[in-house]
Order: sequence, then C-alpha cells, then structure tokens
Amino acid sequence: MKIGALPLAGLTKITPTRLGDHRGYFSEVFKDGWFRENVADVTFVQENESLSATVGIIRGLHFQLDPFAQGKLVRCLAGRIFDVAVDIRLGSPSYGQWYGCELSNENGEQLWIPTGFAHGFATLVPDCVISYKVTAPYSAVSDRGLFWNDPEIGIEWPVPVDSVVLSDKDKVQPKLADLPPSFKY
Repeated sequence: MKIGALPLAGLTKITPTRLGDHRGYFSEVFKDGWFRENVADVTFVQENESLSATVGIIRGLHFQLDPFAQGKLVRCLAGRIFDVAVDIRLGSPSYGQWYGCELSNENGEQLWIPTGFAHGFATLVPDCVISYKVTAPYSAVSDRGLFWNDPEIGIEWPVPVDSVVLSDKDKVQPKLADLPPSFKY
C-alpha cells in the first residue's frame, strides 16, 4: 500500500497495490496492523455503503460529536466521486480549510478522515457506490452537519452547483460561522 500525507494535518490518502493480469486484479484494500502502524491506531466498528443514483448528488458535509465522533476510511466501489473533508477543529492551523480528491474504482484510492473533520462527496457519474469504515457507530443524537456550499469555506465542487441534489437535512445545515464548537485541535 502507498500512503500520502495531505495538506490538512491528519488526512491521509491510501492507494492499495493491485496485482493484475489478463483476468483483472487482486488487491488487499485494508490491513488492520498496517493501518494502525502507518495511519492511525483506531478500531473500526461499522462499515457503511451508499448508492447515489445520479450525477450531481452531494451528501454532506457530515460529522458526529463525541462520544460518537467518527473517523472514516472512504473508498468508491463503483463510479467516481469528489470526496471532501473540512477541518472543523478549533485551534487548528487549517481550521475551515478543505481538501478534495477524486475517488473511483479505477484509481483505487481511499481517504482517511479522522475525527474533527466534516465529510461529504459529490457524484461525478451515475450509480456511485461508496463504502466507508467508521470508528464509532451512527448516533442520531450526535449527528451534525455543515452547509455544503458555505462561501467562507469555498469548496470548488466539480458539479454545477445550481442543479445539485441534496437531502432536506443537507439543505439547512449551519455555515461555519454559525457552527457551535465541536472539536479542539
């Protein structure tokens, strides 16, 4: 596996090695010991999968508060997504900054998003299947969000923002300036 540090402290891009021939490929996409030694010493307790059927769906930006704060290891099993993490750790030198990258089955890349970040993605093609391991179970009481298109953050979504498809919940999330303190750096 290849590992790459990213501009926001704590985020990590992981690219599993693929061994291929005329039949296809084989890849070890997760190894607990390797992950603990090279990325973060965490335990994953749940794995989630979502299907987004059309282009331009944006899911997020989501996070959970303690004691159910989640680190996420995200990968795209089918399709192509633009995956985004926003630093919401008070006192962080990169507070309010974002990082985005394309995840797809073709590139095989994964994004590790530790606690203290809001997470979301946009679908770039139809029928995107996303899988992500999390370090805490879902908790409706701890579930929070950040407005997906806050101009203060300035995410450069690679989809036409006037035609995105959002959940009712994601349409009304607070902007960064209105977000209560959630995490400390």
